[in-house]
Amino acid sequence: MTTAKDLFIISLDPGAEQSVGQGDLSLALAGAELIDLIGAGTVVVDGDRIVPQGPATLDDRLVAEAAAGLIGQAPHELIEDWLWRRGRGLAAAYQAALEEDGELTGRRSGASPFGPRHVRPVDSPARRRAVSRWEEKEPVLGALASIVGIGEERSDDEPGPADEAVTAVVAAVHDAVMELEAVRQRRSIESAAFANLWRGV
Repeated sequence: MTTAKDLFIISLDPGAEQSVGQGDLSLALAGAELIDLIGAGTVVVDGDRIVPQGPATLDDRLVAEAAAGLIGQAPHELIEDWLWRRGRGLAAAYQAALEEDGELTGRRSGASPFGPRHVRPVDSPARRRAVSRWEEKEPVLGALASIVGIGEERSDDEPGPADEAVTAVVAAVHDAVMELEAVRQRRSIESAAFANLWRGV
């Protein structure tokens, strides 16, 4: 399992106080993939750019797909640009992969066969590993989860990722999620103003 899959599983915790937005989660999953690629020595971070170093050594098809999409020529891709490009629809891709692997089970709520479908992790070694990392307050998983609203907000005195490159990725994920929220708020204000215009308010 990878940090991204662990994060996705944690995001489905039925004890979570609120559901995680797919856009926020997709950005965080892209960051988690990049962190695992850093840990595997596949990439290094030079300032705010991602520099490929070699083939992915992690035995995971989604991370391998991420590695295959790296830009190898200079100027190398900005971390922020990677998050937006790789993160597009990534939460749905992880859900599909985990369901295919039998790590998730799904059911529709209500009597209608067309009602919303809810998925939950099955009791498996993968889920137990993710929960163990979460309960042990592993810094990287905890930081990414906090950004998307899972668990309590991290305080400044809590230990964060020790690696500078990983810290840079976590910071970029935070900024991207904040930017996405700003876009949502702006669209909400614009929609409300448009509705008021039609109502003559």
